[in-house]
Amino acid sequence: MKNSSPLYKQIANKIKQEIIKENLSSGEAIPSEIKLSQMYNVSRVTIRQAIDTLVSEGLLYKIQGSGTYVKESKIEHNIYNLQGFTEEMRKFNKTPVNKILEFKMIKPDENIRKILKLKENEKTFFVSRLRFIDNVPVVLENTYLPVNIFSDLSYEVMLSSKYEYVEKEKKLKIKESFQEIIPITCNDKLKELFNLKEYIPILKVKLFSTLEDNTIFEYTELYFKSDEYKFTLIAKRT
Repeated sequence: MKNSSPLYKQIANKIKQEIIKENLSSGEAIPSEIKLSQMYNVSRVTIRQAIDTLVSEGLLYKIQGSGTYVKESKIEHNIYNLQGFTEEMRKFNKTPVNKILEFKMIKPDENIRKILKLKENEKTFFVSRLRFIDNVPVVLENTYLPVNIFSDLSYEVMLSSKYEYVEKEKKLKIKESFQEIIPITCNDKLKELFNLKEYIPILKVKLFSTLEDNTIFEYTELYFKSDEYKFTLIAKRT
């Protein structure tokens, strides 16, 4: 059956397969537009469209005056290692940057209040952060933190590591986190925040975390770009 998808998408898929098969390695320059157009017997315009598609998907990146390169492998997120974003990125020798979109004290809705086991009139801080690696937005984090535990929480604190604040400044021991992973369709807001050219799948993680005494100290919703992250789960037979 003849492939009905646009020609540039067919070429993009062929280049993608070369990357998946590791015929093109991370950090390696792909062939020039002229060479690719000869290899696939299509116009340079088609090749340019295919390359732009893979750039928007995060598989390739361009350096002006140099060429187009294969992007590094996806960041591996192991849900069995309870680490904050900052700690996780340090493992990859990356320096994360946080952009705070919202920071405010609110009366949470009933669902959040029940998760955090708060009384009816107790409030939380709501902090929305867009998290960057190498100037690229990769994670949106919306988190709720009880005011009765973190009365001194500040805008400046949330520019860095939340978990370091909890453990080093507040001297509280984090015990565990309960997480639910939900694949969702990218909406207009996420498309804009992540600077996407196309709608791509998003991995949504809902979690709540506890301290050593089993107090629930946070409820967080995370939105991961699927082209930047892969999730690792380990199952053991009992």
